[in-house]
Amino acid sequence: MLQKELIRKYNVPGPRYTSYPTVPYWDKAPLTEQDWQQHVKQTFQTSNHSDGISLYIHLPYCESLCTFCACNKRITKNHEVETPYIDTLLKEWQLYLNLFGDEKPRIREIHLGGGTPTFFSPESLTRLLKGILDTCEIPADAEFGFEGHPKNTSKAHLQALYDVGFRRVSYGIQDFDPKVQDIINRVQPFDMVKEATDNAREVGYTSVNFDLIYGLPFQHKSSIVDTIEKVNTLRPDRIAYYSYAHVPWVGSTGQRRFTEADLPADEEKRELYEVGKEMLLDAGYIEIGMDHFALKSEALAVAAEAKSLHRNFMGYTPNYTKLMVGLGCSSISDSWTAFAQNLKKVEEYREAVEAGQFPIFKGHQLTEEDLIIRKHILNVMCHFETSWEDASLQTPIMEEAVERLEEMISDGLVQVAGKTLKVTPKGYPFVRNICMAFDARLLRDKPTSRLFSQTV
Repeated sequence: MLQKELIRKYNVPGPRYTSYPTVPYWDKAPLTEQDWQQHVKQTFQTSNHSDGISLYIHLPYCESLCTFCACNKRITKNHEVETPYIDTLLKEWQLYLNLFGDEKPRIREIHLGGGTPTFFSPESLTRLLKGILDTCEIPADAEFGFEGHPKNTSKAHLQALYDVGFRRVSYGIQDFDPKVQDIINRVQPFDMVKEATDNAREVGYTSVNFDLIYGLPFQHKSSIVDTIEKVNTLRPDRIAYYSYAHVPWVGSTGQRRFTEADLPADEEKRELYEVGKEMLLDAGYIEIGMDHFALKSEALAVAAEAKSLHRNFMGYTPNYTKLMVGLGCSSISDSWTAFAQNLKKVEEYREAVEAGQFPIFKGHQLTEEDLIIRKHILNVMCHFETSWEDASLQTPIMEEAVERLEEMISDGLVQVAGKTLKVTPKGYPFVRNICMAFDARLLRDKPTSRLFSQTV
């Protein structure tokens, strides 16, 4: 079957699988604060010494609204919000320290996300990070990274975070086409991005990541070619080349500024990715998992080669930890056996923490079936293959999944031999569809309204 026909056939709404079960399919019964504490304590006690823990910190403030963004954020130019928010983050961290007891957490990974982390001043970020890191042990292979906006990531920001151990910065580029930048309200000329990239390297950052998005409004093949050509001159170490997720029904999104008629659709959208991908491969980048690329020597590429690549709510990472603590409003934490999400509104989040409570408002305790399926979906998303030869990885859903994959097998997207599945290169664009065949919760309770973006 031709690629265009495959895209029309399989381009359906589906999860991105940064977790399993996906958030809409978490159990309706609430995860109590006591439940969550027990899960965290147990995982910390059994894995901190061997694996360490990961830390995601959500900094929700932005000075302006990017209209493509569906993340939880707060738009303001009032920087007086910095101090009280950081005060609350440090108090929330203390709640976890109290759970950990006398054993110091070993921080393998920190990611500052948003929002715009560099909305916060270098001094505020230093106070936050020192307040956390002074309570921890830092292994030699720790990886600390943050999301930077080229427009406001100053050399002082870069230096302050470098001084506390950060070596990776991720710049949101999206597209260099002025028309695209205007409609998504993200105007940042090439020279601005070049300066931010040069500054990071001068300070000493060893990994610079660019986030690019295909499928944006008014985006065409010519703008993708121009963008990738410019990106290649700056030679970032990693590139995340995401599919734009059009979900105008989600929260305080600015996506209502344009309509689906302004977006490249189906095979036109996929062509944008394939053109960009080919240019990146020609430039010496290695394809990593879904929508990611890295230079061969970069940690992500090394982990992919070693089959140690991991995926969590922060995306792909070379560091596997069972416990990931999310701090800040809307952050999601993962104890491996349970998920918990913090309150989304800043005021409610701060009120709960100030009252000495873990500020979670929903969560999910994974069943034995969930844990098995989670492992298989992680394998497919990270390595394009999985196996259930081992009895511990077997569940009736696996045989049912193979039956559901018969059409994809016929189309040459998947190969199944015995109890081993491999995604073919032809099937890479459809990896989300393949994972959906394993998703027992989605299959048992098909959504009656739109929950997810398109898979292709």
